[in-house]
Amino acid sequence: MSSTPRIVVVTGASRGIGEAIAQAFVANGDTVAALSRTGEAPEGVHGFAADVADPAAVDAAFTEIEKQLGAVEVLVANAGVTRDGLLMRMSDEDFDAVIDVNLKGTFHVVRRASKGMIRLRRGRIVMIGSVVGLYGGAGQVNYSASKAALVGMARSITRELGGRGITANVVAPGFVETQMTAVLPEETQKSYQAAIPAGRFGHVDEIAGVVTFLASDAAAYVSGAVIPVDGGLGMGH
Repeated sequence: MSSTPRIVVVTGASRGIGEAIAQAFVANGDTVAALSRTGEAPEGVHGFAADVADPAAVDAAFTEIEKQLGAVEVLVANAGVTRDGLLMRMSDEDFDAVIDVNLKGTFHVVRRASKGMIRLRRGRIVMIGSVVGLYGGAGQVNYSASKAALVGMARSITRELGGRGITANVVAPGFVETQMTAVLPEETQKSYQAAIPAGRFGHVDEIAGVVTFLASDAAAYVSGAVIPVDGGLGMGH
């Protein structure tokens, strides 16, 4: 995927999609650092503690990563939270909590990582969006807004940094087999699957495969793109 091993940072890598992404880079021979509130990380991954909503904590963690491991060439902004609720009942606190992590948190890590990438004159930024970001989701005004905003962010970064060998893209997963979908009632799962042309939920490895491609040498001319990995659910929304 890449001719030489790189330093990769993945946020929210303690489970689910983030864990699969981190392990895919490790399998590729890259050195992977994971940012999480607890500092926990999957096997073979270097863990660093930072709340992505806190810019000072992000800066400190990146400084430590650069000191211990080297210059960061790949960033995967995956950390995200949900606080679902119908619009009329959604509190400011629930709206702000989701925006602080999903949108501002992504901004904090992208801004910090880009400094080193600009010096290197190369880099890969991959943001994990969602089919809900463009398709919409009842009860998810906050979450869908935070994910839709990543598209504008990636495209603006592409216009700013595209001439410096840096790409920025969004991967938009649909329903994926994780702990979050596993707890849904069986009937609910079946109704969701019926709306997906592929007829099933995705696997975390299918998301990780697209992310590692976007971070590879082969994807040097792909930037500002939104790549749906949703079994056809969104159909280009």
